[in-house]
Amino acid sequence: MTDTNSNIPLNNRAGAPRATETSGKPAAGAQFSTLPLSPAVLANLEQLGYLSMTPIQAATLPFALAGQDLLAQAKTGSGKTAAFALALLNRLNPRNFAVQGMVLCPTRELADQVTQEIRRLARAEENIKVLSLCGGTPMRPQINSLEHGAHVVVGTPGRLMDHLERGTLELAALNTLVLDEADRMLDMGFFDDIATVARQCPRERLTLLFSATYPEGIGKLSQQFLRNPREVKLAETHADTKIHQRFYEVRDDERLHAVGLLLNHYRPVSTLAFCNTKQQCRDLVDVLRAQGFEALALHGELEQRERDQVLIQFANRSCSVLVATDVAARGLDIAQLEAVINVDVTPDPEVHVHRIGRTGRADEEGWALSLASMNEMGRVGNIEHEQGREVTWQPLAELTSASREPLTPPMVTLQILGGRKEKIRPGDVLGAMTGEAGLDGARIGKINVTEMSTYVAVERGIAREALSKLSSGKVKGKRVKVRLLQDE
Repeated sequence: MTDTNSNIPLNNRAGAPRATETSGKPAAGAQFSTLPLSPAVLANLEQLGYLSMTPIQAATLPFALAGQDLLAQAKTGSGKTAAFALALLNRLNPRNFAVQGMVLCPTRELADQVTQEIRRLARAEENIKVLSLCGGTPMRPQINSLEHGAHVVVGTPGRLMDHLERGTLELAALNTLVLDEADRMLDMGFFDDIATVARQCPRERLTLLFSATYPEGIGKLSQQFLRNPREVKLAETHADTKIHQRFYEVRDDERLHAVGLLLNHYRPVSTLAFCNTKQQCRDLVDVLRAQGFEALALHGELEQRERDQVLIQFANRSCSVLVATDVAARGLDIAQLEAVINVDVTPDPEVHVHRIGRTGRADEEGWALSLASMNEMGRVGNIEHEQGREVTWQPLAELTSASREPLTPPMVTLQILGGRKEKIRPGDVLGAMTGEAGLDGARIGKINVTEMSTYVAVERGIAREALSKLSSGKVKGKRVKVRLLQDE
């Protein structure tokens, strides 16, 4: 699933729905069978492992299924994708091969995740076509796909605008518009693009807006494009038993070095390190690499190809530390994230809660480690107020290296030059590696196929062997060029 279940209680702060608004509605943890969904949809949900509703699903689905516009506060990991996808799919007429649902996302990565999740949820009905329309990929294949018809499109605002201007995207039949991670789209300066796209949608439609935070622009969007929306706000909390928070006081001149101390002490396989600025990201990556860590940076100056490669390497556990700003890391949903390190204390306590919620997902436990200097104590106080409890402090001097061995990621990424354009599928690559090459399938990790390249994670111990055998073998009957991505 794109979003995993979180323990998020309803919160009746200002702007949240009153108890009377949700009376008679399913409570968090209720079964999907309490909703007006078809038996085929319910059977598919059960098969996909959707056993009960998360709080955001329980709070929003009854309204959305009843055709009421929504302004919902929901973070990554809350189950929001299924919440809006089920409402959108419920309004489709499969026999009408026209675009009836559209989802706007801030990034290509999130759009791809959402597209895959909608496709999974759409299995209950045959022949539902869902297209991803994002920048950074060629226009012609998207135009060809649209010419063959689609029921749902998921895309970034700029590319959707391009299609509307070219006349390749027709919205006359649209009945559901979803704005996912709207605050992130506003952060990226997409307000005008969103407005341009929304104005070309039919006035009689369902509009669902999901946002982790409520900056000023959200109200403006809501006023312009939503009709008497129901407001749903959920406060994100994390069980102390799953996320272990610790704060360390540092001087500014020892902050970056202290990250290495934390990594050697706690030994997490995958760590997401948050910095408040792009320059701090670059500086930290330089320091970590000098200390022998395999670290990569994620920030707004990366080209799409570079961004794809960074995210693939981190998600497939070929990179120990991903150093990112909040803006760059929004929309990421990385499974098995053992630790989050707040290199800088964020000025927004809600963002702090969002950061640490990346770890301790599902049944996993995680570390949330924060470095704070004396001049950041006011921000720490705001975090304590937001969480309703004091934070736990530990002395930096107590950090010791748990092992003399360097902290090395367990996997290595191979890049095959050739992807969807050459009609390569993950099964083709896996077959080539476990068949003719004779490699153990249990030692092969994630396989990511992009337009021009295919990335394969293999255990570090067989990386050279896998490189040699793939280079001398064939994929889909053709020889391919392969390299170790880390050799750049």
